[in-house]
Amino acid sequence: ILSAVSQQILTIQQGSLERQKYIELLGKTIGLHENVGIFVTMNPGYAGRSNLPDNLKTLFRSVAMVVPDRNLIAQVMLYSQGIVSAEKLASKVVDLFIMSQQKMSKQTHYDFGLRALKTLLVSAGGLKRK
Repeated sequence: ILSAVSQQILTIQQGSLERQKYIELLGKTIGLHENVGIFVTMNPGYAGRSNLPDNLKTLFRSVAMVVPDRNLIAQVMLYSQGIVSAEKLASKVVDLFIMSQQKMSKQTHYDFGLRALKTLLVSAGGLKRK
């Protein structure tokens, strides 16, 4: 499947480089917007994810990322939910997530990433508003 995707991406990129108005994709002629862009985000260390194959890697430019500041994200999320003691609470919740991640087994059903943190903080805001 990924080889088919890489071929389609290559067709789109070539059409964009040649400033074509239309390209042939999957047997159909489709319009190609001049501002088209294709972005792939990868998180290979995440459960169930794999690395991008080399034939797809060659079609993209790498961009370095940094580890997000969970504490700051949690503070902003809590403030946005109307919780005024966000600074104290954010550090406690983040510490709980970090300790849980370190102490619990590495089973795939445990998720202590940003998505889970956001879900918890939004739920806390919902409980506060009740």
